[in-house]
Formats: sequence, C-alpha cells, structure tokens
Amino acid sequence: MPHGYIDHKQALLTRLRRAEGQVRGVARMIDEEVYCIDILTQVSAVTKALESVALSLLEDHLGRCVAQATAEGGPVAQEKLSEAHAAITRLVRS
Repeated sequence: MPHGYIDHKQALLTRLRRAEGQVRGVARMIDEEVYCIDILTQVSAVTKALESVALSLLEDHLGRCVAQATAEGGPVAQEKLSEAHAAITRLVRS
C-alpha cells in the first residue's frame, strides 16, 4: 500500500525545500549579525512551514493508514491509533 502522502509528494518536497532555504537564510542572518527580532521572525516562518508539512502528513496518515486499519479492525487498528496518538503528542509538545 502506498503512503497517504504519495498523491502530493511533490508539494511536500517543494515546501521542505523552501523551509530548507529559509533555514539557510536564518544562518546567514546570524552570520551577518542581523537584529535578533528579525531573525526570530524568520525562525517563526520556518517553524510554521515545517508545522504545515507535519500536519499534512498527519492528515494523510489518519485519512488513509488509520482509517484503513480501523476498518479492518484487530491489533493493527490499535497499533495505528497508538502511532497516531504518539505523533500528535510529539507535535503538540514541540
């Protein structure tokens, strides 16, 4: 079974490449001793970009992997629900 994100893999990769560029930009800002508030603004933008990717992946996981496992039932369903719970917990704590 293909992963749930396969239908928009390129969009996710594009977002990640953009975030990667933003991180390089933050490093450059620090190297150039830019005002800290301006750097924090960029860090916030990078964080939001990564959160967007994470939420998209979580939505895909819930919509495909968890939904299918729940429909089938059994121990695999409980495993997928536990994985999703742990992923959500990590996202909320970060």
